[in-house]
Amino acid sequence: MKSLAIIGSQWGDEGKGKITDLLSQKCDVVVRYQGGNNAGHTIIVKDRKIVLHLIPSGILHDHCVSIIGHGVVFDPEAFKVELDDVLSNNININADKLKISANCTVITTYNKILDAQREAKGPVKIGTTGKGIGPAYEDKISRKGIKLKDLSNLETLKTKLAANLIEKESLFKNLYKVDYPSVEEEATRLFELGKIAAPFICDTFSILDHAVRDNKNILFEGAQGVLLDIDYGSYPFVTSSSTSYGGIFTGAGMPTGKVDEVLGITKAYTTRVGEGPFPTELFTPVGEFIQTKGGEFGATTGRKRRCGWLDIPLLKYAVKSSSLTSIALTKVDILSGMDELKVCKSYMYEGKEINCAYPGIDLTKIEPIYTDLKPFDDDFKGEPSENLKAYIELIEKELEIPISIIAFGPERNEISFRKEFFKS
Repeated sequence: MKSLAIIGSQWGDEGKGKITDLLSQKCDVVVRYQGGNNAGHTIIVKDRKIVLHLIPSGILHDHCVSIIGHGVVFDPEAFKVELDDVLSNNININADKLKISANCTVITTYNKILDAQREAKGPVKIGTTGKGIGPAYEDKISRKGIKLKDLSNLETLKTKLAANLIEKESLFKNLYKVDYPSVEEEATRLFELGKIAAPFICDTFSILDHAVRDNKNILFEGAQGVLLDIDYGSYPFVTSSSTSYGGIFTGAGMPTGKVDEVLGITKAYTTRVGEGPFPTELFTPVGEFIQTKGGEFGATTGRKRRCGWLDIPLLKYAVKSSSLTSIALTKVDILSGMDELKVCKSYMYEGKEINCAYPGIDLTKIEPIYTDLKPFDDDFKGEPSENLKAYIELIEKELEIPISIIAFGPERNEISFRKEFFKS
């Protein structure tokens, strides 16, 4: 057996989808372990753009079993839309290929309303997707959550929704003054949607356990990035799940207690969508150029991504906090042909120079210290130029782990593997 985790090492949107897609060709099982449909993997296959939000990227390969683990918050309506979309692209999905944990927490209409109202009327804008992710995790932690298995019994569903609504009803009526569906309406909606998910619902923990026992190749697919982790991220401007390495064990399970390799997906520059501090953000034409050339718009929301130079202190932090063993450097082509090239190698913070971030650091008080490099002008049709080699070597030296993959375009054939994963 070989196990590999693919984790975003920045604020998400690093290009995890296409890397997962390629590596899943050699896998037996692909597992999603956290987040919900607030994530989006865009994969280009033969000029077709396929965007997956809930369903793991392994679904594109007939030999793969795709698992949605219990750490995922599950929107049955979003699943129905995505299922229809994938099927319309002539991709086969059946109960043998897709397994969904019966213990996933369900995202209700109440969660979505609460999310939207807080973002619109609350004192602090987090920049959430408004898809009910945070409130669903709140329900889970407060032990009021609706589980996917509950959708099979209408009366049980009504009872649990009534208990779930008690506090929210007061907020909807008195604070936000917003309409909301009755328990009867919401229960009926979820019950009908539950019938669509029902063929795929099972005990995924045991399936994963058997996969390990049967010596299968297993790939764990992360959503978002380490810097959005509820504990390790730039709190409070984070998501509501454990996006880092540790989320695998709480959100899916791994009987061996470890994963063999952890691949950190890293853009050749840095982006962030939504609110929150961003030390290397560029408010110049250079930032606009990167945004335009890189097509930096969210796969899930369509929002523009803020752009900046590569941030080594944050990357070092991601390496240490998620046990990364190598880096996949993506979108290298976007930096080719630029007039200038910089990297942030350290911070001036509270009167001291530091070269690695840490939990709770106040990124609004950071002064980035930049190193200038010679720009490269590669077409990626042959060997890398000396300037591109210098850029890659600097990153490897600072992070003290190798760059195992270089991606220079959205197509499958625009990815160069410097290491062989899942050797047969």
